[in-house]
Amino acid sequence: MSIGYACLTIGVFSTNLKSCVLRNVNEEKLLDLISNNLNSLENIIDYNIKNNIKLFRISSDLIPFGSNSVNNISWWDIFFEKFQKIGTKIQENGMRVSMHPGQYTVLNSPSLDVVNRAIDDLKYHTRVLNSLGVSKANKIILHIGGVYNDKKQAINRFIDNYNNLEESIKERLVIENDDKSYNINDVLEIGTKLKIPVIFDNLHNYINSSEEEKSQIDWINECEKTWSIKDGYQKIHYSQQNIIKKPGSHSKSININEFISFYECLGRNDIDIMLEVKDKNLSAVKCINGTSIDKDIKVLEIEWSRYKYKVLESSPANYAKIRNLLKDKNNYPVIEFYNLIENAMETEITTGNVINAALHIWGYFKKNASEKEKISFLKIVDEYENGVASISKIKNSLWRMTIKYNEEYLLHSYYFVL
Repeated sequence: MSIGYACLTIGVFSTNLKSCVLRNVNEEKLLDLISNNLNSLENIIDYNIKNNIKLFRISSDLIPFGSNSVNNISWWDIFFEKFQKIGTKIQENGMRVSMHPGQYTVLNSPSLDVVNRAIDDLKYHTRVLNSLGVSKANKIILHIGGVYNDKKQAINRFIDNYNNLEESIKERLVIENDDKSYNINDVLEIGTKLKIPVIFDNLHNYINSSEEEKSQIDWINECEKTWSIKDGYQKIHYSQQNIIKKPGSHSKSININEFISFYECLGRNDIDIMLEVKDKNLSAVKCINGTSIDKDIKVLEIEWSRYKYKVLESSPANYAKIRNLLKDKNNYPVIEFYNLIENAMETEITTGNVINAALHIWGYFKKNASEKEKISFLKIVDEYENGVASISKIKNSLWRMTIKYNEEYLLHSYYFVL
């Protein structure tokens, strides 16, 4: 089993993707953007390897205007060596990647123009994965599309247009239930008929469920039948509802207790779980650690080095509990550890706790900082205490000093990003 995340990272250096507006597109600009984005992708893959993350969804924005005629450069040839280098890292480290075209890639639209653009977009996504040299087990995920007042006819259009796709696209395409139009039973019927692997999305299923009552585990097991050996392990999407937002909104983080309960109900290891969550890689690492059979407390100590000052800012009580929890080096209290972190993240911060955490971090610099930096920082703290300055102003000041003085311990701290 592999657990992964989608597209972007939190708190990882040099992983941002860049784009531009259509009117500014030219060959020089595109080459610069693609070069940056491929470097960012390589940095993400390196991060994933270091953190034992074996599942990752590559952003569709990797190649700006990748399926638009405005991008007429042969990027797959120009950056051939870079693609090969990244692809080799993916393959040699047993990582599985995927891509997921957006909501405007609609294969069953009654508009021929929309369908043609969708096909162009699928060709683009296929070319990216082919350029990486990864196997056909590395998939492109697609929703069925709209209903257009006649669901049966819309399904038939999807089937007809799918049958006309190039074989190279068909080999990678998998379909997923959505939260509005096509429930898991609909998608299974299409997938079974066309021999397309089906991805089960638990949150979509909760919102847009089938009239045929089955547990999510039963639906997952039904979907397994659509996956063949060449397709790799069955893949599912897992997310949790953000309780303060509209149905279908992903949670900020994965609640570890809820995830472990789901994981244990699966009763299988031959399945890959793509997390769809706002804190991306942070939840992926959490869930990987939560299900690890190695149970090495050093892993939690590394996690603690990243979370500790954010926890201190949010809940000094939980900070003390976690420090005490990690004293026993023969134990692996992973669930309790993340419960305390999650609880801290949900605690309303106070002015005193914010200042306390900021002063702890200031301790890394006060011997080396210039008199000007000292005066400036303490002034910001005073302004914050009096309701004039924001928390971000304090953190920006500390982050500038972290960079300037290359304070390695703080460079990877989640204090600055959560």
